Amino acid sequence: MRAEAGLEILIELVLELLFQLFGELLIELGLQAVAAPFRREPNVWLAVLGYLALGAGVGALSLWLFPNHLTRDGWPRLMNLVVTPVLAGGAMALIGRWRARRGDPVLRIDRFACGYLFALAVAVVRFNFAA
Repeated sequence: MRAEAGLEILIELVLELLFQLFGELLIELGLQAVAAPFRREPNVWLAVLGYLALGAGVGALSLWLFPNHLTRDGWPRLMNLVVTPVLAGGAMALIGRWRARRGDPVLRIDRFACGYLFALAVAVVRFNFAA
């Protein structure tokens, strides 16, 4: 029974990670389309605020689609708040490296920090407002 609980928690965390990565990839696709005419990099602090706002918006939208937490109360939910954004940021950094090697344009969300901030904002909104 103990191994089943651990496996269930792991599955919950993976679902949260996949949800955040899916949101980031959708945002990246939209940003790639919008950014094409404006190849100048924006102010770093403006970009940070933008990714936090986009993440909060995706988190709020996710509450409409998935109103309940995907993880249990207690430490699994806190672990999701801490670990999942780090993993999502790492995944976005890997995607950024892959895009750079292919010669594709790399946006800020393709870097660890921006991917992390986006995922953190999603996780904080879901942590605070999901049922």
